[in-house]
Amino acid sequence: MDVELNGTYITLGGHVEVNKYRYLYFLIMLTVYILIICSNSTIVYLIWIHKNLHEPMYIFIAALLLNCVLYSTTIYPKLLIDFLSEKQIISYSACLFQFYVFYSIGSSEFLLLSGMAYDRYVSICKPLQYPTIMRKTTVSIFLVLSWLLPASHIAVPVILSAETKLCNVTLQGIFCNNAIYRLQCVKSSVIAIYGVVALIDLAILPMLFIIFTYTKILIISYRSCKEVRKKAAETCLPHLLVLISFSCLSAYDISIARVESNFPKTARLIMMLQIVLYHPLFNPLIYGLKMKEISKHLKRLFCPAKII
Repeated sequence: MDVELNGTYITLGGHVEVNKYRYLYFLIMLTVYILIICSNSTIVYLIWIHKNLHEPMYIFIAALLLNCVLYSTTIYPKLLIDFLSEKQIISYSACLFQFYVFYSIGSSEFLLLSGMAYDRYVSICKPLQYPTIMRKTTVSIFLVLSWLLPASHIAVPVILSAETKLCNVTLQGIFCNNAIYRLQCVKSSVIAIYGVVALIDLAILPMLFIIFTYTKILIISYRSCKEVRKKAAETCLPHLLVLISFSCLSAYDISIARVESNFPKTARLIMMLQIVLYHPLFNPLIYGLKMKEISKHLKRLFCPAKII
């Protein structure tokens, strides 16, 4: 294939029997997208309007759920268009943009979870110093860095990839992820090295920090009274569940794109759908059910007659 003539557009080759099931796929994914938007936005709205939720922990949760909406909006509209299209294609520039937003927002999730972990650490391990440490300025700095650092990190490989010659125009996926590197004629050592650095800075170091803070919380809680242990369990468990879920999906995304595999096409599609399906729905479910104050406001919103 003459890539110089035909390489402007990338074919998304990860779809399975899209011509046969296009309307079923479209209906399912549209329903899921609406659920993601409504569930995440509802909790963000509740945190916004209720003053008793204007605390660092809930502000971080709102930022995390807002991330889910942006994360999904990067993928779902294009996915829905592809289901109704005869050809599932995307321009290389649009593909790089999708890649950039997807990984920028995904990486910021680890940093936001780190901010949550630090907030819980100060709250449980240094309760008397909490008001002076976790001020509005501190929270604002955490939020800005959580979005700014990934955006600047991911920009570098995207800029380098924009100038790279392509020898393949078929991407084995349904959206633009790390697999775009397989399209390039020559594997860039600079991009590979920078990718490892970004992985360490944006995922591994935040995870180690989270593990460290929760270990300290566990030790303090074990030595403290029952009330402290209960508070730690109620506020830390949802964060840990979200971290475990997102880490597993991220590990799959990195490994499937970097390591050559003979995965069946259907299995690959199912795994890729899990990345965009489970996590954006899992977050509001966990925080809506497990966080008492949020759960209380949700009950008041949807069942006002039952609340005295």
